[in-house]
Amino acid sequence: MHTNMPEVNPNARLETFCDGVFAIALTLLVIDIKIPSSAVINNTSEFWVALKHIVPSILAFVSSFAIILVTWVNHHNAMKLAARSSTAFIYANGLLLLSVVFIPFPTSLIGDYILTDHAAPAVILYNLVLILQALGWAQICTAGLKGNLAKSEAAIKEIRKNRSYAYYSVLGYSMLALVAIWIPLTVVIITLLLWVLWLVIGINLKPEE
Repeated sequence: MHTNMPEVNPNARLETFCDGVFAIALTLLVIDIKIPSSAVINNTSEFWVALKHIVPSILAFVSSFAIILVTWVNHHNAMKLAARSSTAFIYANGLLLLSVVFIPFPTSLIGDYILTDHAAPAVILYNLVLILQALGWAQICTAGLKGNLAKSEAAIKEIRKNRSYAYYSVLGYSMLALVAIWIPLTVVIITLLLWVLWLVIGINLKPEE
């Protein structure tokens, strides 16, 4: 008697590893959110003032949490386009993960300096990390196409489209990093709006089942 065996996912180990890295990066984001030890709190009013001072850090945390979450969802859907893996594909995923685990650092800087006259370096670094992430996406797509890893013709079309988005992202984040020299707060807002666009694209992505 023949039984239907469940289909084996050849990328299961890679996906599990990537999921673990995403989870760690999300956790690291919250570590730097704390009231400074130098804050003087003798009553409830002073406590509220101290909390007010860390609002930028909280907002930076929420925005970066959303960015990493959207990246994870898009990565999850993109992995469904691949029928198998390759060495180049694995290393390309590593480049993407490098950008993800680095996000907590510029996030902390933005939380500390976005409302000061020294915000530009933090915002520039933030966008440089996003450029690195876009390059990671481009390499993942390129490795998938060159290695013939796509599940179908439809998957190939999706991968090519995703690679185009990655190249557009490199250009866009590069321009934002340059403009951040003069208007860092505006650049942060535009960057977040771009991630709303990536959220919409991720929702409309059609993974192979």
